[in-house]
Amino acid sequence: MSADPLQSRRLISDDVILGDNVKVCDFVNLYGCEIGDETKVGTFVEIQKGVRIGAKCKISSHTFICEGVIVGSGVFIGHGVVFINDRHPGALNDQGNLKGEGDWICENTVVEDRASIGSGSTLMGGITIGEGAMVGAGSVVTRDVPAGATVVGNPARVLRKSD
Repeated sequence: MSADPLQSRRLISDDVILGDNVKVCDFVNLYGCEIGDETKVGTFVEIQKGVRIGAKCKISSHTFICEGVIVGSGVFIGHGVVFINDRHPGALNDQGNLKGEGDWICENTVVEDRASIGSGSTLMGGITIGEGAMVGAGSVVTRDVPAGATVVGNPARVLRKSD
C-alpha cells in the first residue's frame, strides 16, 4: 500500500519545482516544469517539461500546456485550453520513422502577466499574449495579441484594445 494514497491520482515527477502554497488537484501530470507561489492547478491538467508558470495563476481543468510555454503571474487559463508548440505536426520523419525530439522545432509561446485565456481556446506556438490581454472562449489564436486587447473567434481577431 502506498504511503500517500493521493499520490496514485497525481503524477508529479521529481524534477518539478513547486513554489510555496501551490495547490495541485487530483489526476494531474506534471513533469520538468516550474510552478510559482500560490498557483492553483485544476483536475486533468498536463504541464510538460520546460514550462514555467508564474505566481498566483489559475489553471482550470482539462488544460494541456506543452513544452515551450512561459506563463507570467496572475494569469487565468480556462477549462480545456490547449497550447500547441509545433506548426508542422506529423508522425513520421523524412526517413519514415516515428519522429523523435530532434525531428521538430518547438515554437515557444509567452503569456504575459494578468492575461486571461477563455475556456476551450487553442493557442498556436510562436505567439505572445500581451499583459492584461483577454482571449475569448473558444478562440483559436494564431498570432500575437497586444497588451490589454480582447480577441475572439477562429482565427482570433481583435475585438477591442485598451486605451
